[in-house]
Amino acid sequence: MELSAVAGAPRQASLRRLRRFGVRPDRELGQNFLVDDNILGVIARAAALRREDAVLEIGGGLGVLSEYLAERVAHVHVVEIDERLREALDDAVGARANVSVHWADAMRLDLAQLRPPPDKVVANLPYGIAAGVLLRTIEELPSVGLWVAMVQREVGERLAAAPASRVYGVSSVLAQLSCEVELLRVLPRSVFYPAPHVDSALVRLRRRAQTAQPVTPQLRALVTGAFAHRRKTLAGSLALAGVCAASREQVRDALVALSHPPDVRAERLSADDFRALAELLAP
Repeated sequence: MELSAVAGAPRQASLRRLRRFGVRPDRELGQNFLVDDNILGVIARAAALRREDAVLEIGGGLGVLSEYLAERVAHVHVVEIDERLREALDDAVGARANVSVHWADAMRLDLAQLRPPPDKVVANLPYGIAAGVLLRTIEELPSVGLWVAMVQREVGERLAAAPASRVYGVSSVLAQLSCEVELLRVLPRSVFYPAPHVDSALVRLRRRAQTAQPVTPQLRALVTGAFAHRRKTLAGSLALAGVCAASREQVRDALVALSHPPDVRAERLSADDFRALAELLAP
């Protein structure tokens, strides 16, 4: 959709603000603004928004999702790094008492200090940080039980991938250690401005039972090391990565105890298998 092709005052709030405040999307920041208001309802249904919810939105952009959320939940935390968007965001939510705008890098912001603590994350995530910020919020925000996010299709497919699939890897395991992950739908490029060069997808993550053990640094290192050399066996990759104190033979024995071949590769193990492996290899 070309902004110049929209006659008169654009119907979509995002297009109006682009024109009114002279915003030029920054591709280096992964800015592809949502310009199809119909998608807002899709997001709301996927997130099962409730009046009592406190929602974290990362990448507030022009505020179209921010104001939509603010009308439906108790509180919205909006994180935005691009200071050029101050006027547009203020136009969207500046008068709303239930919105807190945090001008910060979402990968550096102290999420634990957010008050009220969010119970959901709903966002159109900048492509460059999508996987990283989702994994960070899973780890650092135990209050959050549900995520609904627009991400690059490839990122969504990796997060939801099953063991042994082509794109199954570190982010798949780290997300699935804590959450059930669904790729809900692929989004046409036309719902964004500027239209991205890649497809996007809507993903939903639901935190697994709160009794599940947290992802420890040791478990995270084990997962990362296991995939560090994908063409090697899992035991060989761990040895080359140097992140596991156990010997190759101990790793092989542990894999056999989990009903896997001793020479299995990392992509054959489920998230639960990795957790069990870490427990068997613990000093």
